[in-house]
Amino acid sequence: MDKKPSKTRKMIWFIIIAAMIVLLVVAAVTTTADSVKETAWALLPPVIAIVLALITKEVYSSLFFGILAGGLLFSGFSFQGTLNHVFQDGIITVLADSYNVGILVFLVMLGILVALMNRAGGSAAFGEWAGKHIRTRVGAQLATILLGCLIFIDDYFNCLTVGSVMRPVTDKHHVSRAKLAYLIDATAAPVCIIAPISSWAAAVSGFVEGKNGISLFVQTIPYNFYALLTIAMMITLTVTKTDYGLMAIHEKNAIENNDLYTTPDRPYADSESQKISSRGTVFDLIIPVVALVICCVIGMIYTGGFFSGKNFIDAFAGSDASVGLVLGSFVGLVITLILYLVRRVLSFKECMDCIPEGFKAMISPILILTFAWSLKAMTDSLGAKEFVAAIVKNSAEGFMNWLPCIIFLIAVFLSFATGTSWGTFGILIPIVVNVFEGSDYRMMIIAMSACMAGAVCGDHCSPISDTTIMSSAGAQSNHLNHVMTQLPYAMTCAAISFVTYIIAGFTKSAWISLPCGIVILIAVILFLKQQEKKRGFVER
Repeated sequence: MDKKPSKTRKMIWFIIIAAMIVLLVVAAVTTTADSVKETAWALLPPVIAIVLALITKEVYSSLFFGILAGGLLFSGFSFQGTLNHVFQDGIITVLADSYNVGILVFLVMLGILVALMNRAGGSAAFGEWAGKHIRTRVGAQLATILLGCLIFIDDYFNCLTVGSVMRPVTDKHHVSRAKLAYLIDATAAPVCIIAPISSWAAAVSGFVEGKNGISLFVQTIPYNFYALLTIAMMITLTVTKTDYGLMAIHEKNAIENNDLYTTPDRPYADSESQKISSRGTVFDLIIPVVALVICCVIGMIYTGGFFSGKNFIDAFAGSDASVGLVLGSFVGLVITLILYLVRRVLSFKECMDCIPEGFKAMISPILILTFAWSLKAMTDSLGAKEFVAAIVKNSAEGFMNWLPCIIFLIAVFLSFATGTSWGTFGILIPIVVNVFEGSDYRMMIIAMSACMAGAVCGDHCSPISDTTIMSSAGAQSNHLNHVMTQLPYAMTCAAISFVTYIIAGFTKSAWISLPCGIVILIAVILFLKQQEKKRGFVER
């Protein structure tokens, strides 16, 4: 009984991989370096990377094969041209980009900070304190959601901070690492995209030329259905104790067998054996985290010109998140080192030992991010943005009421394929503003929201998204476990959001469409709960 499905799956995988090889052969025979640009061929590299990742469960080689496919298409299948494009125009260029390097440095800083907090015993002390006040699995998950919603400044910062703080608490209550990764990921981008004071608000406002971007951003919040419904979905799933799909298997295994990972791969499983200081207290976690939050906010507004006379909102809108987060995380790290040395929680040598320790913990996400950025460079060079932009512009006429749901789907697909929501904003928002400006202001706001919601949805689902990658790192979960368990949840919310955008396209009212979406969401979750009961999984 068990072998037949396995053979069937292998046959399906073989057919899919063979089809991708055939597509590349067809491209080699029928296309040139010029003819593939700004066509559907531009989307083939990310599709190859995503499909291979889902089939092989191995993310590094999958991303590299996607990059290689992009290089082949761009160079017209020239050996020399492919090598130059993959390495010189791809990997080397993205690692030479100052913004990308800033994000990698920020990752390393956070890795060191997490290593310090763990070695100092701050995380363990917080886990003990939380264990006395958070006594149920529901409470542990709700606390994770709350903390994720409170850290709305930046999704990168959110992913790693929430993970390091809440991991001891969720582990104690047998919450699987896959579930923790979902809660982190679902409170990262979806929360940042509805927070007016965040790096995401600054990015979105920058794509709207000649208008008050922050003002437009605030008006889109009630129509950002995917973000709002994702938060509602997390709370409903937690309160009703509902899990389905692969997540139900991971949760059942965590509850019944105290196995937080389910699969053989156990990232950071040996981290629990590290030497931990007996002098650590809850404040040895709270003070570094609070210092980090404050310093990162100051760092971001500093880069936006706040101390040169700009007001807070304008400074945030014009901030450089990469530089601001690096400056803030460095100062937060220095404060943490001084705190531990003055209190003699750790010796100077122990503090220095945490530097390579924290760096090593971030090697996996750094490698995946580098490949993901390189894959995006391949799709950009092939003209994927222009291809999608042309589709949106050509389909605008005659579909005005349906355009929000259509834009939502296009944004989901583009963001999923490229692994970037910010790039999707940059492509679609100017087009949306151009289509609706001067004709239907309300529909422009709804369509902008649909673009932003779809971009976040695709980012949320994509295995090559940097936020998805860092959510796995923050939860210390196997990356593809996180992707595969989260996908059914994200797709459920995406389907309901799509229906809600259809309603919004005709009613043009958030007061009607959003409550409809919430009612549908709750009904679907209760239905799924009943289905899981029939299958024998009921969370205690």
